[in-house]
Amino acid sequence: MFDHLGVETLATDMSFSVSLENGTFEYEGSLGGLMAQPTNLLRSRYWQMLNGLVKFYRTAVAESQAGPETETLGQFIHRCNLPNAFVNDHLLPMGAAIWSCSAKAMLDYPVRAFIQFMDNHKLLEFGARPVWRTVKGGSRQYVSKLVSRLKDRIETNTKVNSVRRDAGGVIVNVEGQGDIWYDKLIMAAHADESLKLMADATEQEAAILSAFRFSQNDVILHSDARLMPKRKRAWAAWNYLSDDQANLCTTYWMNRLQHIDMAYPLFTTLNPTEPPRDELVHAELSYQHPIFDKGALRAQAELAKIQGQNNIFWCGAWTANGFHEDGLKSAVAVAKTLKMNIPWSSPTQPYKPAPAGLDLPRPDAAGLILDT
Repeated sequence: MFDHLGVETLATDMSFSVSLENGTFEYEGSLGGLMAQPTNLLRSRYWQMLNGLVKFYRTAVAESQAGPETETLGQFIHRCNLPNAFVNDHLLPMGAAIWSCSAKAMLDYPVRAFIQFMDNHKLLEFGARPVWRTVKGGSRQYVSKLVSRLKDRIETNTKVNSVRRDAGGVIVNVEGQGDIWYDKLIMAAHADESLKLMADATEQEAAILSAFRFSQNDVILHSDARLMPKRKRAWAAWNYLSDDQANLCTTYWMNRLQHIDMAYPLFTTLNPTEPPRDELVHAELSYQHPIFDKGALRAQAELAKIQGQNNIFWCGAWTANGFHEDGLKSAVAVAKTLKMNIPWSSPTQPYKPAPAGLDLPRPDAAGLILDT
């Protein structure tokens, strides 16, 4: 898709650090970063963490297959007797940072899916880590290119009140426009948001979509280095700062992630443990991230049962691992189900027109995208 849109990518830094107990225990994952706090060499906790890390990297894949299929990460930790120092100072912080959830929530993550993800992304290896890439200029670059191609087919800030099946298609009630008929509807929103809009969800649809849970994260873009590790040598692209397993605090060093001039320090912090100074705050946002527990993974496996049922389809990053690529893959899968060509392969086929005689407004043959 990036090639099709002419979007440039750059190699990026995906280093990881942990800062606990208000900076009294810190390290970063590189060889030099492991020495960022020299006094750690005198702590048994530090060596237990490293020993546990080596054991986990070497045995995780095999051990995950030895337990029951429904085993959670917490149950796996207990069964394998992993050292507390490794679990609390590395394993749970890393998982929490990747999936934007609390360390406590990571304990409920199905361990086979967790370790498969780690293995697929070469995160269980000491060397030969893949080179990660990022979009030059940020995700707004590909969003703006998509918008420019779709042009007037997108209606932004459009409130959708409800969705119901009728007249051989789907009727969308839009604020200020009334009922509009579509032959097919793709709901590219979080599962819980989609379910709230559905006036006539079947029991099966409700059961599957309600199994997906989401956590809210407050996000602040700022320039306050107090929300980074205390020691500059421990700074990384991803920095886990939480002390409480029930809460997440992660700071992304945007300068390293996005190749931004270091003269202009820029950080993005999820759920800051203390607010950044007002004069250093650039933007405040709120995001919902999917929680991947056993219920969510079961629902992912069952989602195909309701896809296209009565002309409604669902897609989004929540259908897989929660990343941008997952959202795209799920959208492509829906497009293929609808027998549509993928735009970067060949032109997209138009939608069928509405049945003759249906007394409702309808979109043009190209379809319409509503952004609520």
